[in-house]
Amino acid sequence: MLVINRHLRTLLPCVLRFQAATNDVMIFPRTSSPCPLTCPALVRRHTTNEKARSYLQYLKRKVIAPPKPPYSHVCQVGDPVLRSKAAAVEPSAIGGAEVQQVIKTLVKVMRRLECVGLSAPQIGVPLQIIALEYPEKMLEDSLPASIKARGLVPVPLKIFINPQLRILDGEMVTFQEGCESISGFSASVPRYISVQVTGLNEKAESVTWQATGWPARILQHEMDHLGGVLYVDRMDSKTFINVNWEQYNE
Repeated sequence: MLVINRHLRTLLPCVLRFQAATNDVMIFPRTSSPCPLTCPALVRRHTTNEKARSYLQYLKRKVIAPPKPPYSHVCQVGDPVLRSKAAAVEPSAIGGAEVQQVIKTLVKVMRRLECVGLSAPQIGVPLQIIALEYPEKMLEDSLPASIKARGLVPVPLKIFINPQLRILDGEMVTFQEGCESISGFSASVPRYISVQVTGLNEKAESVTWQATGWPARILQHEMDHLGGVLYVDRMDSKTFINVNWEQYNE
């Protein structure tokens, strides 16, 4: 607490000077009707607001250290970690505190967001680790027609480290798919109907799992993340939607 107060005493004069400067902004009279595309005053106000946010963020980081991976949030598209190829994990390191913390955080974030799969790069860690889980409760909330069409089945928590994917059935099916790293959007994506994954679990034990239907889709989606691939790279672009688009018309 003493450290924080010392920082605030040092930075307070700067904040006050900055606040005074940002109040000196041109504003049109009520009777005018400025064009939002050409009006310099509106542009200046926007720029000033951007500077204010940036400076306040700077002050925040002077007092509170920025978070470090593994994050308790999901990285969003644009973050370079989502486009990099994840590195393999040394089997001898799996039981160590660092890798176990990544796995623990991965599962915690996945369950908090109620998503069915998550990869280590999505929480800022470029390692070949993925988690999958399709709880019974989630299946109970699905319509019977959707369960049948998509091949939905419950899947207990599964962790795969250094996973390798093999296609078991060359047939592909297309369904709408979303991603926590492209929050608020979805699109139709073709995926193989049946695949097999081999790798190591959280105990560094060799595991093999065959998945069909929706679990196979989840698995392929998460495997893509390890190669720096997002579903937008495979989607039918004409089906790309904002999942809340109807709300904007209300």
